[in-house]
Amino acid sequence: MAIKGFKRNFPPLEIITDDEVEAIHRASLQVLWETGVTFHHEEALKLFEQSGCKVDRENDRVRFPPYLVEECLSKAPSSFRVKARNPDNDLILEGGGDTTYIKVGVAMTSLDLETWAPQVPTRKEFYDYMKVLDGLPYYHGMSCFPFFGFAGVPECMLLVESNAAKIRCSSKPQQEGGVLDNHLWNIKMAKAVGMDLLLLLNPAAPLTYYGETAQLIYDYVAEGQPFHVVSGPVAGSTGPATIAGSIVTQNAETMAGMCLAQLLNPGHRVWAGNMMMVQNMRTGSPSFAGIENALGEVVHAQMWRHYQIPCWCSDSAWGDSKQIDYQAGYELNIPAMIQALAGASAMFFGGSLTAELTGHWYKAVMDHDIAGMIGRFLSGATVNEDTLAVDLINQVGPIPGYFLNTAHSRKWWKKEQFVPKTLDQDSYEVWAQKGGKTALDHAKDVYEEILATHQPEPLTPEQEQAVEGILQEAREHYRAQGQITEEEWASYMKIVESPSYPYA
Repeated sequence: MAIKGFKRNFPPLEIITDDEVEAIHRASLQVLWETGVTFHHEEALKLFEQSGCKVDRENDRVRFPPYLVEECLSKAPSSFRVKARNPDNDLILEGGGDTTYIKVGVAMTSLDLETWAPQVPTRKEFYDYMKVLDGLPYYHGMSCFPFFGFAGVPECMLLVESNAAKIRCSSKPQQEGGVLDNHLWNIKMAKAVGMDLLLLLNPAAPLTYYGETAQLIYDYVAEGQPFHVVSGPVAGSTGPATIAGSIVTQNAETMAGMCLAQLLNPGHRVWAGNMMMVQNMRTGSPSFAGIENALGEVVHAQMWRHYQIPCWCSDSAWGDSKQIDYQAGYELNIPAMIQALAGASAMFFGGSLTAELTGHWYKAVMDHDIAGMIGRFLSGATVNEDTLAVDLINQVGPIPGYFLNTAHSRKWWKKEQFVPKTLDQDSYEVWAQKGGKTALDHAKDVYEEILATHQPEPLTPEQEQAVEGILQEAREHYRAQGQITEEEWASYMKIVESPSYPYA
């Protein structure tokens, strides 16, 4: 079994020709051979040298022969399964497939709905959010950073504690980051409950793998865990100002990491991410909501369908708006639909706001309705004898005939129409009589209802004991390294030893 995802029942959106796909591919190979990629990692340099690459030891530069790149790409699986805690929720990622999975967006912190200022969520708020996400069916998996941890946790433990919360509160597939060796503890927890982790690998643009990043590839391969490769060039600063040029550099950076993985273990599960965005030339910062980013997503998805390797898109994971407002709606919902039409294997969407910095659980509930609408659109229009309804049309005839009371309407309207939970669709008079609730008001109601009624699949006592044991092992490890001060430790232990732990 596997979680259903959204199946696209028509051809994907494509905006470049086959010849242009080939041109980008050839340009990527040319960059890899003529300029190469820097790897500050001795073992990787040795392996590349042994495999036929030209290695400049003085500058740690690796130049990849085109045949080797294409050979390594051919060894990467065109589809693979990602195990969830509940096998019914497994993902099956397909390169060039017709199913898109939606994963909740990313954010460093929550925000105050009165002032719109960033606000670190409490432990209870984080755990409650994870429970609600588990109960929202159009989110098919958990992101790496629904929030970057929660209050009361030392910085070195943030991703480990948040991973434990996601494992405890959801049986859906999960993605997780890899900083400060957090991935080692997170993988250990995932294995203790019988699941995979989709892990992150982010080389630096342009064309550089620092030692810690290259080491992650070794660790992920050794642990048998799937991971993505994505650098995220900013067109105009860390990548060329053109969409095509930045796609070329990102392709080269992605291919280099995939080559290392396939040289270490042919057939290892890898997929390609996209975080390319354009530079805002007025402010000097990335333009998180530029429509050009969505164009880049379509080209990215088209390229990796060409390679028959799964890919994901991220343009709907962040924007520039600081509030849950009209701007936040259009700058995230438009690219979300575009990414889904482009045939990405997965996409980040839901709950997030500005520049990967803030998000909110009520927005995730509102975005869940948008996700459902996207899924409905991807399912397309069914055309068969029953839906054409010729006999019914002839039977009802012109006015005063109508279709509302027919068995056909009763059968088909729920199949044909998506019914949102947070969007107001009443007349003005009815809306006013009900108190004039906003979409945010409805989202609060839905959130509280799910929190009160949804019961995530719990860990077994043995699994809970294993997760807590790994958490404590990680805490002791970072304390011994001096990354948790004695003052932080004392405060942290008060939380761990409180009667409400781990949920509040």
